[in-house]
Amino acid sequence: MTAIEVAYFEETGPANTEAVLAIAGKRAEELGINTIVVATTSGATGVRAAQVLRGKNVVAVTHYTGFNAPNEQQLTDANRARLKELGATVHTATHALGAIGRAIKRKMETSQADEIVAYTLRLFGQGMKVACEVAAMAADAGLARTDEEVIAIAGTSSGADTAIVVQPSTVSDFFDLRVKEVLCKPRL
Repeated sequence: MTAIEVAYFEETGPANTEAVLAIAGKRAEELGINTIVVATTSGATGVRAAQVLRGKNVVAVTHYTGFNAPNEQQLTDANRARLKELGATVHTATHALGAIGRAIKRKMETSQADEIVAYTLRLFGQGMKVACEVAAMAADAGLARTDEEVIAIAGTSSGADTAIVVQPSTVSDFFDLRVKEVLCKPRL
C-alpha cells in the first residue's frame, strides 16, 4: 500500500493556484515526473506554472480559437510570449470532450458520447474533467507520452484547483487513460 496526502480545497478557483503548483511540483519530484500539463485560458495559470515548475517540461493547453467568439483566441499575446520565454510549450487544439459533439448539440439539441463522458468526469469536479481532457489533448499532439505518467493541472473557471498523476492516452483511446493519483481538488 502507498499512502499519499491529498489536499481538498473548500472553494474552487484561482485562490488555490499556488497551493496546487506546490503540491504538483513536490509530487513530480518524488515520482521523477518531468512533464506537467496545465490547462490555461488567458495564459496566466500557464505562466505561473512555468515559473514555479522551472526545469520541468510544462505544456500549456489553451482553449481552441473560437471557444468564446469566432476567430478569438483567449490566450493573450503577452502570455504566449512569456510562456515561450519560460520554455513552456503552448498547445491549442479542439477540446477532446467537446468537439463535434458540441456542434451536434447546438444544432440538433441532443447530447453525444463525448458530453456524457465529460459530465461523468465532472462528478469529481470540473477540474478533474479538464485535467483528463488536457492530458489526452497533449498526448494527441505528441507532447505527453502515453507510456509515462504526467501531472495534469486544471481548474474551475480560472486558476488551478485540481492536480492528478495520470498516464495519458490519445483521445481515440481515451478509455485507456489512467488517473493514478488525485493530488488535490475542491471538496465541493
